[in-house]
Amino acid sequence: MPPPAPTPTSPTSPTSASAANPPPAPRRPLPRPPHSRPGGPAPWAVLPPDERRGITLDRVLAVVGHPGTIGPTPPTPTPAPARPAAVLVPLFEEGGETRVVLTVRSDQLHSHTGEVAFPGGRLDAGEGVVEGALREAFEEVGLDPGLATVVGQLTALPTVSSDTVMTPVVATLADRPSLTPNPGEVDRVFDVALADLVADGIFHEEWWSVPDRVAGDGFPVGEFPVWFFAVAGETVWGATARTLVELVCLVLGVDVPTTLHPR
Repeated sequence: MPPPAPTPTSPTSPTSASAANPPPAPRRPLPRPPHSRPGGPAPWAVLPPDERRGITLDRVLAVVGHPGTIGPTPPTPTPAPARPAAVLVPLFEEGGETRVVLTVRSDQLHSHTGEVAFPGGRLDAGEGVVEGALREAFEEVGLDPGLATVVGQLTALPTVSSDTVMTPVVATLADRPSLTPNPGEVDRVFDVALADLVADGIFHEEWWSVPDRVAGDGFPVGEFPVWFFAVAGETVWGATARTLVELVCLVLGVDVPTTLHPR
């Protein structure tokens, strides 16, 4: 069910990324194909609720990496002609829980308008993924690169609709950030606890069927999984949801789904 339509507030004023951020504006319907079906339970559904709480930054760092190192899942090589892109996955701890900063993309952009995303974008010529992710986070939400400690990377993922391969760069922040969304790129900045993402009733899986897409192992041609989180009045899906699934699976010690990579 879509969230209610609250009165939107100006995205140009500085704000801390929090539940007190401006509420979400009405979003466009998800572009579901004509053929889809419900999927299975969350990978972490086997864990009791108590094991899905208390996700501290120390717990995250134990599996994602340490400053200056690469995380446990190496980046996937960029297939031609896809263009390299990078996003920043900013994490901070509050009340004993790790929280992740997310944005809602502006309707003024050419692709993925109104979708929940990490701050990021395509790399400039000769730019590395770390530099690009930090630059984009500064341009989109005013995050000072000097406040971010890069701790690792997650799996690089192709985004079919924008013909890019996106590398998630994980960084920690010492405190809750004060951010200023760039209205030309970002409608809203908010954050959620990783524990909230893995709470009961937040995640669901669908299997979409699109002609000419290679299927997951053992499934009909053209069928692939799509993952969703319903949090903070938003629906997180696509490459952002896939990255969050990988992150929380690593932290919780459950298997990352073998269908993580879209084909």
